Amino acid sequence: MCEHVQATVSACASPLYALRVLRAHGMPETTLQTVYQATVNVMAKVLYAASAWWGFTSASDRQRTEAFVGRAKRCGLCHADQPPVTQLVEDADDKLFQSVLHNPEHTLYQLLPDRRHDITYSLRPRRHDLTLSRGSHCIYVCNFILRQLFNDRY
Repeated sequence: MCEHVQATVSACASPLYALRVLRAHGMPETTLQTVYQATVNVMAKVLYAASAWWGFTSASDRQRTEAFVGRAKRCGLCHADQPPVTQLVEDADDKLFQSVLHNPEHTLYQLLPDRRHDITYSLRPRRHDLTLSRGSHCIYVCNFILRQLFNDRY
């Protein structure tokens, strides 16, 4: 995933010079932001299919994407109140998981484990009523379905 993140950030960084030139020639901030959204739009490029590959990224890859968005914020090209990339990916993951969980016709629905039917005790509420399996920690960190099944577990 390092190569994917590097390619995405590099593709987004190239047009920044052109935007700086436009700013130097007097283009207004709002227009610069519009041009940035239309040409660079790092959020769309990073969030595209992020649920599939985000779990495989390293901390340095995630920091690289956050740093690029921070640079765009400092340049005034991106809105200052833009949430962090990690938060946007987590929100997209939650939205996708909820749509998979509640739609038996969804393509990913067949990957979900069976529902629990033997609930005889009352513990803290979970996001789902699916059975949890045991396995290696590496799988939980990377795979989207398992990452969501074990999300917010304590």
